Amino acid sequence: MTRRFCISVLFCCGLASCGGEQYSDLRQFVKDSENLPHGRIPPLPDVKPYEPFTYDAYNLIDPFKPRKIEPPKSAAGGGIQPDLARRKEPLEAYPLENLRMVGTLQQNKQTYALVKSPDNNLFRVKSGNYVGQNFGLITDVSESTIKLKEIVQDSGGDWTERVSTLTLAEEAGK
Repeated sequence: MTRRFCISVLFCCGLASCGGEQYSDLRQFVKDSENLPHGRIPPLPDVKPYEPFTYDAYNLIDPFKPRKIEPPKSAAGGGIQPDLARRKEPLEAYPLENLRMVGTLQQNKQTYALVKSPDNNLFRVKSGNYVGQNFGLITDVSESTIKLKEIVQDSGGDWTERVSTLTLAEEAGK
């Protein structure tokens, strides 16, 4: 019983110690904070009704997909086209810009041009030979130039002719 009495005395003392003027500043702060202006919470925005979107651009060309230029599918014989079944000549493996005319030869009243490839091989060409990667047909060989007709494909897929020339390269040491 003395034990219960001791516990109850300690409990009463603990309650009495909390009731003094010790926490008066805390009580005053709570009273003052109630009188401060309170923040306003803005009203919720109006909810717009959902409007479904119909996507109908599925049949348009995708701008992010690489496309290949294809020749137009038209009737045969309609325009210029290169002979793709023809056997390629050795100088058709090089771009025209990389080939150099280095001289001419004349044999049996036929004028030949000497053309040097980027890998320093020398080739003898005449009118009717092909050079370059654009189906370039040599039309005329003179002492200083080679004239040729190239067949190139434009952005629309159509083949067009273009006239080009190779001129005699001057040696740097002369």
